[in-house]
Amino acid sequence: MTSDSLKKIMFGKPLKSSEMESEKLPVWKGLPILSSDALSSVSYGTEQILLELATVGIAAFAFSLPIAISIIALIMLLVLSYRQVIEAYPQGGGAYMVSKENLGMVWGRLTGVSLLIDYTLTVAVSISAGVQAITSAFPSAVPYIVPITLVLVWIMVWLNLRGTSESGTIFAIPTYFFILCILLLVGKGTYDMLTGSINTHPIAFAPSSMTSSLTLFVLLKAFSSGCSAVTGIEAISDAVPHFRSPSVKNAKRTLVSLGTLLAIVFGGVTLLALGYGIVPDHNGHTSVLSMVTEQAFGRGVMYYATQIGTMLILVLAANTSFNGFPILASIMAQDKNFPRMFSFRGDRLSFHYGIITLGVLASILLIGFKGKTDALIPLYAIGVFLSFTLAQGGLVRKWLRERVKGWIGKLVINGLGGIVSLAVLLIFSITKFTEGAWIVIIITPLLLWLITKISHHYDDVANQLRIDITIDRVCTKEPLIIVPVAGIHRVVAQSLNYAKSLSPNVIAFYVSFSDEDEELMQEKWEKWDPGVRLVIFKSRYRTILKPLAEFIERIDTHVSEKQNIMVILPQFMPKKWWHRLLHNQSAARIRTKLQADKDIVVATVPYHLHE
Repeated sequence: MTSDSLKKIMFGKPLKSSEMESEKLPVWKGLPILSSDALSSVSYGTEQILLELATVGIAAFAFSLPIAISIIALIMLLVLSYRQVIEAYPQGGGAYMVSKENLGMVWGRLTGVSLLIDYTLTVAVSISAGVQAITSAFPSAVPYIVPITLVLVWIMVWLNLRGTSESGTIFAIPTYFFILCILLLVGKGTYDMLTGSINTHPIAFAPSSMTSSLTLFVLLKAFSSGCSAVTGIEAISDAVPHFRSPSVKNAKRTLVSLGTLLAIVFGGVTLLALGYGIVPDHNGHTSVLSMVTEQAFGRGVMYYATQIGTMLILVLAANTSFNGFPILASIMAQDKNFPRMFSFRGDRLSFHYGIITLGVLASILLIGFKGKTDALIPLYAIGVFLSFTLAQGGLVRKWLRERVKGWIGKLVINGLGGIVSLAVLLIFSITKFTEGAWIVIIITPLLLWLITKISHHYDDVANQLRIDITIDRVCTKEPLIIVPVAGIHRVVAQSLNYAKSLSPNVIAFYVSFSDEDEELMQEKWEKWDPGVRLVIFKSRYRTILKPLAEFIERIDTHVSEKQNIMVILPQFMPKKWWHRLLHNQSAARIRTKLQADKDIVVATVPYHLHE
């Protein structure tokens, strides 16, 4: 089986550029691909609120519902704001484009860095939480958390390398299965609460004389932890061009559907956790959602179906990042703010460099934090709320400058969104600083510095390569060709023939290690008489590279104004890969050395061996 055949089996047949439209998303595919991150947060958003409140006693759980309602209000505000982002920037790029065009390139780069960090953390958090759902149902899997997370990450990489449309079809079924399971759970729990058939004692609201340990700091910390449910909303605005026409309308419909579903499932699960009197597991082996589901349905078919659905949606939540990260990286690469190769599409029209890079970074995080969701959460959400804040600020400036129809209403929405996002960002940074948020706070400016250096490098390259087409002309110089030879054989003969076809000025260069070797080579060369002058250099230190470099330097000093120097390297190619290990690869070393030091044309003349 050839490598091309294996590649087709693994990743599918290559797609033509003209097939791009078929890879674009209808709403029913866009929701599972781009919204699974936000939808999946129901599995850990409520739990993070309760874990923080539990530090002062279970009576504080009564505050989980007001906190959840405030987070839902924030979600609705962001949905309204990002509808305007979609409408104003249908070319995609979301918060990055808004910040770049309205606040300046520096703020655009900061927004891009923030989102890339958030996308990477989304993969790690989603996969680790998905594995937690597995360990909740099957505790025997706890020792294998890290290997399971890594396998799931690279399954996601593989599926996304096969293309957006194909992965969307695969991911749609489990996403809608999860939505159905959670809606049934919320419905069953609501019925239990309305009919009084709850079989546990709900937690009563805390009296006003509650212990003083429930401070504003604890409430803000619980709020910031629950705000992990907000991440993922921005992904739809990043990927507007990936929706089918009318792309803006379809993207806005997907965003509204996401906001509605998120409010129902997040608010519903928080209410049920309070109603059923759920206390979170501090060991992190059993999730709050698992306990709520067990209370509602018992440990039967619906329990396991919901756990499987939760595991699938959490793993698929990473797919939001596997679409958002490569798209954003490609847009930044086109602006010279990211390595250029990230803008290239692979055989399946996917941004394969971005997909693989995200898989590597997420794997490093999961290994470093041992696949623990609670350890990763404090790093989470800072990036996305920084991007929220900058995007809203950019739109405020846009409306103040352009004053389009209805600009006052838009200004109010985006201004309020910016203030609230900034407040959440500050709360999260302060309350989670010692738990790991400091890592993101330090890494963000470092990455900003790095991509700024990348941009400056591309600018420097462009300045050095730029020509004036009205003045600069192509001037031809007859080359002086140097052919390093290691003896007299077919590869050398073929290389000299090629060199003589390009220029009459050809020099063969030979390095000898002894007087006898030098005399023998000179004698054989004169007898062969290929019509090319032979220069022999005796090396006292048994090296080839240094004498060749010195010879080229000497020649270049005399001919640089009239002639270009070209080096042609004879190289034979063994039939089998392991045969290459038996040869010293001197041609490769010479090529690397010469190209690193000077503007010299280095060409290889291959000769393939058949045995």
